[in-house]
Amino acid sequence: MPPFTQLPTFLPGLSRLPSSPLPAAATLCGLLTLCTLTVPAPSSGQDAATQTAPAPPWFTEVAAEAGLDFVHHNGMSGQSYFSEMMGPGVALVDVDDDGDLDVYLVQGNDLKPASADGGEAPLYDRLFRNDTALGADGRTRLRFVDITEDSGLRARGYGMGVATGDYDNDGRVDLYLTNFGANELWRNLGTDAQGRTRFAEVSQQAAADDRRWSVSASFADLDRDGWLDLAVANYVDFALAIHKPCRSYTGAPDYCSPLAYAPVPDRLLRNLGAGGDVGARFERAESKAGLDKTFGAGLGVLSRDFDGDGWLDLYVANDQSANQMWINRRDFTFVNGALLAGTAVNAEGRPEAGMGVAAGDVDGDGDTDLIVSHLDRETNTLYINDGGGFFEDLTQKSGMARASWDVTGFGLAWLDVDNDGDLDLAVANGAVKRLEHLVRAKDPFPLHQPNQLFENLGDGRFADISRRAGAAFALSEVSRGLAVGDVDNDGDADLLLGNNNGPVRLLLNGVGQDAPWLGLRLLTVDGRDALGARVTLERGTAPSMVRQAHSDGSYASASDPRVLFGLADSPPLSGLWVTWPDGSRERFPVPTKDRYHSLRQGTGTAMTERKS
Repeated sequence: MPPFTQLPTFLPGLSRLPSSPLPAAATLCGLLTLCTLTVPAPSSGQDAATQTAPAPPWFTEVAAEAGLDFVHHNGMSGQSYFSEMMGPGVALVDVDDDGDLDVYLVQGNDLKPASADGGEAPLYDRLFRNDTALGADGRTRLRFVDITEDSGLRARGYGMGVATGDYDNDGRVDLYLTNFGANELWRNLGTDAQGRTRFAEVSQQAAADDRRWSVSASFADLDRDGWLDLAVANYVDFALAIHKPCRSYTGAPDYCSPLAYAPVPDRLLRNLGAGGDVGARFERAESKAGLDKTFGAGLGVLSRDFDGDGWLDLYVANDQSANQMWINRRDFTFVNGALLAGTAVNAEGRPEAGMGVAAGDVDGDGDTDLIVSHLDRETNTLYINDGGGFFEDLTQKSGMARASWDVTGFGLAWLDVDNDGDLDLAVANGAVKRLEHLVRAKDPFPLHQPNQLFENLGDGRFADISRRAGAAFALSEVSRGLAVGDVDNDGDADLLLGNNNGPVRLLLNGVGQDAPWLGLRLLTVDGRDALGARVTLERGTAPSMVRQAHSDGSYASASDPRVLFGLADSPPLSGLWVTWPDGSRERFPVPTKDRYHSLRQGTGTAMTERKS
């Protein structure tokens, strides 16, 4: 691949979609396996030109119209099994390497003790290929096609989450599925003679299995050897056979707290590199690495360089116990620095019910900040990095404390919705204890709550703009997984939401494409996504912008690893350089705006390596 290439047309004409809301499709559209959603061209004519058009909603929900025909099933049987209300995660991932994002959706299953007879036919996860294209009439058609059967990907476990990364360095993205039960590693075999993208389950051969209850996972090159390692957040020692009856404050049957069961250690799998018939194998490393010395009920996990030394660290959000920040000691051992760094507990010194976690340069100073989602009556917690790896809980000052007090957050993600250059926040909400007002209304699954969108005001404060973000944010559902990515390749961030015991939601961004932007896909020498690479975009005398390639974070979900810069009102770009996961740095020519480009390691101009 040449050093600096615009991704080959991707989907011609998609760099500028109209910002008007998408129309409702035919009533039967959502019932079809293959379905098309048409985006109309902007209206023309004298009347349209002289009238003030209403402001478009920030997001429009288009899942069914676009062909994402999927409803999650949690298998609830009236017993309030702990695991039935925790999933599902979702993924935006380019499985066929054609330049657009496909969709992977995690499914639950029937929940009955092993001795029970009967039960429903097993369900399985679904994979949808993105077939968005321009029609003969010049209109963009957002369309997804269910290719699960053709792919051979028959994941029938009780699903929790999904992580994405090319573990064998063959240039194809693989999937790691976390389950209430044995986890699964699905190797992407590429396209066969019939043009089908095929997968094979290789957990045992690659030594990547884990039979404990896992929820989130993160692919990251933790030892800088060019191969992706795998960190898995494990939850508690729960099984249907040891189910405990728990009750709400009213005395009614309810879901248990994680404190009712013992936590289990997380898993760290070190990639041993090339070899074998599955491309690469892993070895268990959590004991040697020190990760089994301190652990809690892990739900969220991600990898970032928190202390600025150029090596990727790990952060684990724990439910009802202190979080861990595992600082990389550069020899595949780690030390838990969360308490010293200020990210183990909140400003009051109390551990909270950590669900999901997201990282990004929230305040625009070039380092990595954190936010962790929690139960209602706790608030989501915002940790701001001082640049040296020490964090301050600025939740109250940010204005997000009161807005998150009455809801329980799960998936959450930083994204620049309007491409104004700073990171906004989306949060997926849904309770874990039955809500009394819904119980009184005889709701069959009384956990649903509306999701939220927060706008970054640029001065350290955030405004809850959920009410004006579109009808999608007025829905009240039991949302869990949240993934971010540019589904229609128009230069702004869209959202994919997984709902427990409900339909998937695809929220299409209707405002960001109207501002200038720059999209980058960062590739290693081997041609895989360079997860962990950091891009610094220089803007003359204005502060530089920093973004990081990643697919992990949120809750049990995987996002688009491409990097997006919103450039509204930005001064002219003056430089761009990448810090690769191995610590090397390269400069690249400033790319053309309003396009996606690929930058491959080894094809830029080498810079003096940072000391590490």
